[in-house]
Amino acid sequence: MSQIISFSADKSFSEGLESLIEKSGYHNRSKFLRDAALHFAEMQQRGELAQMKDEDIVEGHLVIYYQHGIEHKLMEIRHSNNLEVSSYSHSCLNHSHTCVDVLHAIGSAVHYRAAIEQLQNIPNVDKVSFISAPMRDSGCC
Repeated sequence: MSQIISFSADKSFSEGLESLIEKSGYHNRSKFLRDAALHFAEMQQRGELAQMKDEDIVEGHLVIYYQHGIEHKLMEIRHSNNLEVSSYSHSCLNHSHTCVDVLHAIGSAVHYRAAIEQLQNIPNVDKVSFISAPMRDSGCC
């Protein structure tokens, strides 16, 4: 059952809210505000990966864009036992002439940072992104 939550905002924020929602790709104001609140709360509680304590456990996805020839280095990271990789996928992006691998893993913040640093220093790696999973106390899984 939904509950209505209201809040006050200054005029400039209020006037820009619809544009912000639209630019963010949302079609529903409530979903946008819910997701924004959850994201903000998570960032306030956990911070960015770079600021997390070394021992903090993080789950998420590493997205690596690269040119062929580095697959053996990606395999080393997948099999290093520093990150517990639960799934892995590879795609060839024909339009942008690049490959992308996505690793879903769980591990400590220090091991994620080390993997990202290692990846960023491999020739032919174009871009590395990390997307952390939201932290919840309960849910479907």
